Amino acid sequence: MATLELGIEDVAVRAISRTRRLGPLFWAAMAWMSLVFAAAALAGLLPFGPTDMDMLERRAPPSALHWLGNDGLGRDELARLIHGARVSLTVGLCAPVIGITIGGALGMLAGYFRGRFETLVVGSMDVLLAFPPLILALAVTAYLGQSILNLTCILGVLGIPAFMRVARAATLTLARREFVIAAQALGATHARILLRELLPNVILPLFAFFLLGVAVTIVVEGALSFLGLGVPPPVSSWGSMIGEGRESLEMAPRLAFIPAVTMFLTVLSFNLVGDTLRALTDPRQGAL
Repeated sequence: MATLELGIEDVAVRAISRTRRLGPLFWAAMAWMSLVFAAAALAGLLPFGPTDMDMLERRAPPSALHWLGNDGLGRDELARLIHGARVSLTVGLCAPVIGITIGGALGMLAGYFRGRFETLVVGSMDVLLAFPPLILALAVTAYLGQSILNLTCILGVLGIPAFMRVARAATLTLARREFVIAAQALGATHARILLRELLPNVILPLFAFFLLGVAVTIVVEGALSFLGLGVPPPVSSWGSMIGEGRESLEMAPRLAFIPAVTMFLTVLSFNLVGDTLRALTDPRQGAL
């Protein structure tokens, strides 16, 4: 009984120490991410739409009616910023889901079965990594057209190799562990070992890398939209807002700086949370 109580106390102490390791930056990043998600979810409650134009209010400064002012076409900047968050978060979250699903599955299978299958998977991922991503995005966009779905699929496919490598590396460190060998000795099938023994441990570093992937995807989507290869107009995204704000840098620099700062803080928040979770789930630190 005393041993059980000591074990429970030890688990509680470890949980408290991990929470303390998160630090104020982690919670500040979580607060900003929560604010962005809440604003994107409640974008439909805004009194102005992102495409409502008032040419008499072009580049109007912030006011009680338009908190962030109007852009070069008289559209409400706050409405475009919040609706742009919807686009950036949709692409930023859905594209890594494609990568973590396909890449994670391939990485686990390659790290567990090894042999020719591993060589085939790693070789195909190296080929995909060698292909210039911008040229692939240009080719797919030119053939299929500009849309959020096409952009999400392109970025999702480009993220598969990175997730495959993370899943494969984690699986390689776990495939020879005692609990896997014990499951094999008891006659467990490969599917059971992969789903019941390996997946719960591999998913932790994958999720931490997923958050980092979200940050990278938001930046890439913004860069493509800035270059005119992202979402089609008049759909607003942070990258397209920055691109449109270039024309007003001398008269109204806030039109470019506000979406740029918003993207910076969002990407920084995802990076901070992802780095913190990666450190907590690092198997070399005994977190698994």
